Amino acid sequence: MGKPTGFKEYDRKKVPWRLPVVRLNDYGEIYTDPSDEELRKQGARCMDCGIPFCQSATGCPIDNLIPEWNDLVYNGRWKEAIERLHKTNNFPEFTGRVCPAPCEGACVLGITNPPVTIKNIENSIIDRAFAEGWVTANPPAERTGKKIAIIGSGPAGLAAADQLNKVGHSVTVFERADRIGGLLMYGIPNMKLSKEVVDRRLRLMEEEGVQFVTGADVGKTVDPKELVAEYDAVLLSTGATKARDLEIEGRSLSGIHFAMEFLTQNTKSLLDSQHRDGRYISAKDKRVVVVGGGDTGTDCIATSLRHGCTSLVNFELMDRPPVDRAEDNPWPQWPRIFRVDYGHEEAEAKYGADPRQYNVLSKGFVDNGQGGVGGIKAVTVEWYKEDGRMKFREVPGSERIFEADLVLLAMGFLGPENYVASALGVTLDGRSNYAAEHGQFRTNVDKVFAAGDCRRGQSLVVWAINEGRGAARAIDIYLQGSSVLPAPGITMGTATSVAIR
Repeated sequence: MGKPTGFKEYDRKKVPWRLPVVRLNDYGEIYTDPSDEELRKQGARCMDCGIPFCQSATGCPIDNLIPEWNDLVYNGRWKEAIERLHKTNNFPEFTGRVCPAPCEGACVLGITNPPVTIKNIENSIIDRAFAEGWVTANPPAERTGKKIAIIGSGPAGLAAADQLNKVGHSVTVFERADRIGGLLMYGIPNMKLSKEVVDRRLRLMEEEGVQFVTGADVGKTVDPKELVAEYDAVLLSTGATKARDLEIEGRSLSGIHFAMEFLTQNTKSLLDSQHRDGRYISAKDKRVVVVGGGDTGTDCIATSLRHGCTSLVNFELMDRPPVDRAEDNPWPQWPRIFRVDYGHEEAEAKYGADPRQYNVLSKGFVDNGQGGVGGIKAVTVEWYKEDGRMKFREVPGSERIFEADLVLLAMGFLGPENYVASALGVTLDGRSNYAAEHGQFRTNVDKVFAAGDCRRGQSLVVWAINEGRGAARAIDIYLQGSSVLPAPGITMGTATSVAIR
């Protein structure tokens, strides 16, 4: 490494977010500009660990060459750093902003000290590369004459499109929404991922020859069988968009919405009119309860605060995580520890307390007397282990009512809406995902492949990129007999070698 003793000399220091009291007044990104000198120090903390677990099976799903570009940043060789970063990651500006960084959880330094700020360094490399003009369109010199249709424009579909286009295939991406990007465009708020950042990458892909078609709801307004007949291969990358519901008493009351309904309408209205059209679910002057944690719950918190809600509570069914790793959660597993995300920090700045309420089970919605929600009946639960499995029981006498005018359900997803699969006769697996083996990505229907959350189940953006890259290679082999595209680096939790050509 550039500085073998750097991990002993420098402490971990993240690039700070903008102050909560400032950023709550706008929908701009929460990030601040990093210091080059501080980034060099953080890159110097990357130790000569021998086996870089950060890019292993428990670390980065796309095998980012993390120690290499950490070293390059330390040595001020930024242009080489982006070249190495783009070897494995089509969209580091997305993962550098929204990925929870499993690489940091697997960092060897993290055994005894806070891990390297890998995510900050990654994001700084790509942002600098765009600022310096190093990221430019590079269309393929020749076309193969093969055509691929990709259904869904989230990170898996875009990664596959980018890879397939690089080797000369003609790629058309079909998206049912009015903008390209899927989860990246409408599922993640602008504060965490600016839509200009998404559009910047999409413009490059268009310049390189990828074609995008919006307003194309394949399976409804577009016949998927016609796509299979017209194209040499079809990739399903429709995401896992079937939200988990909360079927309890009073569910039919107005004012109860799925998180993605809330977030999507908010971002669309913001982009269309800066909210002047009023075509979104507003939390202004409302008592808000968000049911479910995770990134989506945090995004609902942050968006509600910007609307001007009067109060905010976030229900978590599980126990409050420990500050440090528990004995049954050893390195290099993902550390299941207590974290304060941007929305939690903002809520505490506004209301003086973290909005999360742990060990809370929703029992029923309360009618406000006008057909709308007025609150949630909930009880406290306690967790215990039985036969090796965690279970919970209600605490007697703990029932209470949380007042609410708006309830947002952020409890995850059950799988894809499978009307496309149904129209094509694609087999589903036991979890209602499209059945296709990782590495092969082929469904039971000839010429039809599947990748991303619709195949894997709800997961991370970085896993979607892994799947899209893997599916691109599988399709290329199907069409050409061989491929120079790299294989997915991680298959079902087992690291495999990757040849970057």
